[in-house]
Amino acid sequence: MLSKMIYDEPENYPSLSDFEPPRDYMLADYQYEKLIEEIKEFESKLDNEHEVAVKLASFGESITINVTNIGYYNPSLIVFDGIVNGNPATLIQHINQLSFLLISVKKADPESPPRRIGFEADSNND
Repeated sequence: MLSKMIYDEPENYPSLSDFEPPRDYMLADYQYEKLIEEIKEFESKLDNEHEVAVKLASFGESITINVTNIGYYNPSLIVFDGIVNGNPATLIQHINQLSFLLISVKKADPESPPRRIGFEADSNND
């Protein structure tokens, strides 16, 4: 005689919601989280007279962007919004091309508090 399997009855089947897929560390959301950690660490060392900026050197010239927001689109894009030479700018970059220098710059408005890049842990853009 065959023994009865525990999953013979549909109500005993495991639900798909009981399983979490493994984390894919090659997706943009993970790279975004790592960028947040690095920028927050950098900002924590700044005084009240300085803000964080990003220096890019992959356009044939050196460009400094005062970053106001960072987002991502899975599987592979990171988006930087900010100001370049007083003008709004958006940099869309593939995660394989991420290479920039975090730098400290004097505040544009000495009377206002330093601008820090605000991050929301759940600000998923995909």
